[in-house]
Amino acid sequence: MLAFAIHKPHVNLNKKLAFLSSFHYYMGSKFLLKPTTSTFPTPLPLLPSSNKQQYRTFKRLSPVFCSSKPTSKFSRSLLTQTNGLPFSPLSAPVYGLDPEVKKSKLEILRFKLAEVGIELDHFAPGQYNALTCPMCKGGGSKEKSFSLFISADGGNASWNCFRAKCGWNGGTKPFAGSKSTYGTSLKLSKVKEIREITEQSLELEPLCDELVCYFKERLISAETLARNQVMQKGYGDRGQVAIAFTYRRNGVLVSCKYRDINKRFWQEKDTEKVFYGLDDIKGADEIIIVEGEMDKLAMEEAGFRNCVSVPDGAPPSVSPKELPPNQEDTKYQYLWNCKEYLDKVSRIILATDGDPPGQALAEELARRLGRERCWRVKWPKKNTDEHFKDANEVLMFSGPLALRDIIENAELYPIRGLFHFSDYFPEIDAYYNRTLGYEFGASTGWTALNEIYNVMPGELTLVTGVPNSGKSEWIDALLCNLNESVGWKFALCSMENNVRQHARKLLEKHMKKPFFDARYGESAERMSAEELEEGKQWLSDTFYLIRCEDDALPNIKWVLDLARAAVLRHGVRGLVIDPYNELDHQRPPNMTETEYVSQMLTLIKRFAQHHACHVWLVAHPRQLQNWTGQPPNLYDISGSAHFVNKCDNGIVIHRNRNPNAGPIDQVQVLVRKVRNKVAGTIGDAFLSYNRVTGEFMNVDKSTGSDNQGFKPLRR
Repeated sequence: MLAFAIHKPHVNLNKKLAFLSSFHYYMGSKFLLKPTTSTFPTPLPLLPSSNKQQYRTFKRLSPVFCSSKPTSKFSRSLLTQTNGLPFSPLSAPVYGLDPEVKKSKLEILRFKLAEVGIELDHFAPGQYNALTCPMCKGGGSKEKSFSLFISADGGNASWNCFRAKCGWNGGTKPFAGSKSTYGTSLKLSKVKEIREITEQSLELEPLCDELVCYFKERLISAETLARNQVMQKGYGDRGQVAIAFTYRRNGVLVSCKYRDINKRFWQEKDTEKVFYGLDDIKGADEIIIVEGEMDKLAMEEAGFRNCVSVPDGAPPSVSPKELPPNQEDTKYQYLWNCKEYLDKVSRIILATDGDPPGQALAEELARRLGRERCWRVKWPKKNTDEHFKDANEVLMFSGPLALRDIIENAELYPIRGLFHFSDYFPEIDAYYNRTLGYEFGASTGWTALNEIYNVMPGELTLVTGVPNSGKSEWIDALLCNLNESVGWKFALCSMENNVRQHARKLLEKHMKKPFFDARYGESAERMSAEELEEGKQWLSDTFYLIRCEDDALPNIKWVLDLARAAVLRHGVRGLVIDPYNELDHQRPPNMTETEYVSQMLTLIKRFAQHHACHVWLVAHPRQLQNWTGQPPNLYDISGSAHFVNKCDNGIVIHRNRNPNAGPIDQVQVLVRKVRNKVAGTIGDAFLSYNRVTGEFMNVDKSTGSDNQGFKPLRR
């Protein structure tokens, strides 16, 4: 393969760099790899630093390029037209750059690496360097798991930590483009210089008698203070003294936090972020996490040494964002710095403060530590109006035994979607005592039908029947009965009815008079103008219409969104979708109709259950071949068997069309599925249809006469 570098002696260095970054061509047909120990220019020394590391080098496979003829017109023209002079084919590696250019690129690369915390004594381009990771420090064993590679021409650098608990990686170039991770590394993963501190360098002193007495008033003993090495530090011009909480890892001082008499806190800068009391949970299977150092000491007075405190307090609220990567999780970096301690823990009790920030801290910790192994503490009441805030307050007011009892009775941290039956015991008790309402369902208003079907909040009833059987009329009559007996309101998505005709049908059932003085009204008295006004007010108070006024077909999500608004805004208790076939049922190409129907019914049932709203879904049967007038069954519904499988109740409405089989006005209500045996059972009921007013009435089995009355359900 032909490779070359463009070199113009009379062009200054900056122009060379710009030109090289824009043009870099490889041409030819053969590409071989072989081990090489090429000699490179003398490595450049880095700036003085306290974080320099010696590197180890390894042999690397370097490309060897074989000369060949140009393979394109563009290549030939470039070879012959630069400065009017032809280029000779080069057999040297592509890295044969001007030493001055290469030196400048390496200097830029050196500063970029130093900015993200990667520093070496020397650069050796073309070599892999095994180092101690500046991010994780090699863990407890200080292993050299960090690999840094700098290309032979100084054009790029890449790094990766192979330690499983770290995995820091990235790359950059002297003239970084869009693919460089330098910007991200500099912003989020820049390694800070960790200060080494000692008690002498911080000028820490043993606690004075006054501070020991201060702790004693808070029921913290001198023995507990000594074991946790609580000290003091002087500050300010007036000889003020602050409490010094020493943070240690393996007994070595790594950080220090101060608190003055005004409860003002500050910490030593550029020190390692770890838990307070970290050594107390080394190898522990169960630990307690509290929000402050005083709470950690209070827990020890209650007999719990396996307790640590967070170093930075609580956030004001839970972050709505997704969890960031470990390296970018700066607010909770102490968790990842102590990961090797936490990985071995199977039970974590979160005893943070009881105020909103404390609860937000508990949630943020649980998100990172895993809710499945977390428990939480609920602080008891301090008096009739207040709850205890934290562990130290419980210790001071109620003593160590009370604090111990609270911790031992910590409850499981809630996991969304995972519950225990005890969470529902109050609701179960109310159901048993029938104080919830509608435990047996709401009455339909028809005596014969109440034996087999009652309306339960939160259920889905599927209604079907051959065309012109009276499905919509029966549902309208049922809604009128429910409104009269229990005062329910309804949302109507009735796409086969225009508004004025639907209003007429409802008004006739409610007023029990015909809307018009027409043939169907026979000799019945038409409703008066005053009755019409009364009926209009009833319509406005009882029903809310879901209608799509443009040419677009509504889909089920659109309907349910509006129904949800009707529930929340107007308190509706029932939703009618009549019929299912009129909705828009576009589905992805890879989804079958059966899968679509299953998902749609799941959405409807979730809506019903969540809002305690009963849903009636009308679905037409498929075209029946050789139909002889018998009622269809639920499995005749067009679309999918899931209609039957997923509904709570399944009803077939069938009207007699044969005068020889019985009265023409007789309507048969066939209940073919009831999931809740408390609400009904499978069976048939017969009603009489009044064509003048649209009412459905009970049929007296003994006399065959109509009985229009019904008793309201008393809850």
